[in-house]
Amino acid sequence: MVSILQNVAIDCADAYGLARFWSGVTGRPLHPDDRPGDPEVQVLLAEGPVLYFNQVPEAKTVKNRIHLCLRPETSRDQEVERLLGLGATLVADRRNPDGSGWAVLADPEGNEFCVLRSTSDRAATAP
Repeated sequence: MVSILQNVAIDCADAYGLARFWSGVTGRPLHPDDRPGDPEVQVLLAEGPVLYFNQVPEAKTVKNRIHLCLRPETSRDQEVERLLGLGATLVADRRNPDGSGWAVLADPEGNEFCVLRSTSDRAATAP
């Protein structure tokens, strides 16, 4: 027997606001019943679990022990710029001159996530 991953839960101060950010990141809609001010909001991903945003009273205080890694359809660098425009911040730049590496960003509430190289980025640097 196994367990099925239902959702990825993310504690936050503003469930609707943070879900809207991640909806922009993923290009996927919020659950149709979700509204501003709701304490629980979901982003409906195309495949796999949903992103579940749960409003909690305490603020984030330390580094995430688990985080999301994104593989963009466009180049890594273009996606980093797009996400910065959506409200993300650059936490650590782990990109290397040879094209390898990744970028660590944070969402508007400080939750870290990584932007990896795209398939085309990886193909461009393959031996």
